[in-house]
Amino acid sequence: MNRWYFLEIGLCVCAALSLAGCGKGVSAQTNLPGPTQSTVVPDMDPNNFQVDHPEQFPLATAVEYAAAPELNVTGVVNPDVSRQVPVPSLASGKIVEIDAKLGDEVPKGKILFKVRSSDIAGAFSDYRKAVKNEELTKVQLARAQTLYDNGAIARSLLEIAQNAEDNAKVDLETTQEHLHLLGSDPDHPTGIVEVPAPVAGVITDQEISIASGVQALTPPNPFTISDVSHVWILCDVYENDLAQVHLGEYADIRLNAFPDRVLRGRISNIGQIMDPNLRTAKVRLEVENPGLMRFGMFVTATFHGLSTEKHATVPATAILHLHDRNWVYQPLEGGRFRRAEVVAGNMLPDNRQEIVSGLKPGERVVANALVLQNTMEQ
Repeated sequence: MNRWYFLEIGLCVCAALSLAGCGKGVSAQTNLPGPTQSTVVPDMDPNNFQVDHPEQFPLATAVEYAAAPELNVTGVVNPDVSRQVPVPSLASGKIVEIDAKLGDEVPKGKILFKVRSSDIAGAFSDYRKAVKNEELTKVQLARAQTLYDNGAIARSLLEIAQNAEDNAKVDLETTQEHLHLLGSDPDHPTGIVEVPAPVAGVITDQEISIASGVQALTPPNPFTISDVSHVWILCDVYENDLAQVHLGEYADIRLNAFPDRVLRGRISNIGQIMDPNLRTAKVRLEVENPGLMRFGMFVTATFHGLSTEKHATVPATAILHLHDRNWVYQPLEGGRFRRAEVVAGNMLPDNRQEIVSGLKPGERVVANALVLQNTMEQ
């Protein structure tokens, strides 16, 4: 009996403890704090924002400016192909000496290279035979003249002798000219042919080296000489801008190496074939070279329009150059500002810059855009 009594007491104690633990769990759950209210801070819109003290940023008014439209394109200096002179080898043989190289500026008559050729031997042989034949026909003509004067031969035989002498002189002159053409002296023949520069200029192509072989009057030519007094500038003009380019007009040319020098070039050709990838056409400018331009130089060509257009101008400090674009800040109501993209043009006197599009004359902008930009970032 006592044993069952103590067992019942133990079960009651366990049940009481279990109920007490559940009560604490429920109380703990009911006492937990609820979800925290989060505050969302909106990010600043760089194109429309508000500042605390807008009076700290002085404003400037865009002024009207009338000028002819301009188109700036890039170009490369190239040789004038009509002024390029090839220098072929007049004799077939082996190159034994080279006296000039690619890029050299050479005067007219300078020896460029020498060729050892067997053509000289054949030409000198023909020359010596022509000399002997002319001497023989000359003696025969003198004899025939004497016999004709004494009535020993008919006049027809004298005419035949005269014709033979004339033909012999033609052969002699031809073989002599052949030796001169090969660069050899008939009185002192040699197997070495010297090739001089036919014109003055710069060597822009070289296709030979020591011990290489050449064929007479056969491409590729050993050298090419280009006249640098006049050059071509080839520019790439986009399809949408071709309406501003006209044959016969002039363009201003500025060299990247000499930005302070402005040259004038005439538009001599507008390519008829468009680049299928870039949608550009080649525009050729002919320019007289003052000695500054080198082949391969980069230039900037400015094409001027015929009619004037009205644009706006603002202080150069009012334009912010950001991410390869140009921006200005325009004031709104309530201390707000709006950032607007513009297309900037040329720099003008008094540290002002032309605005091609994006801003009209009379509109107001922040005079110092960089200061406002720095204030926003702080």
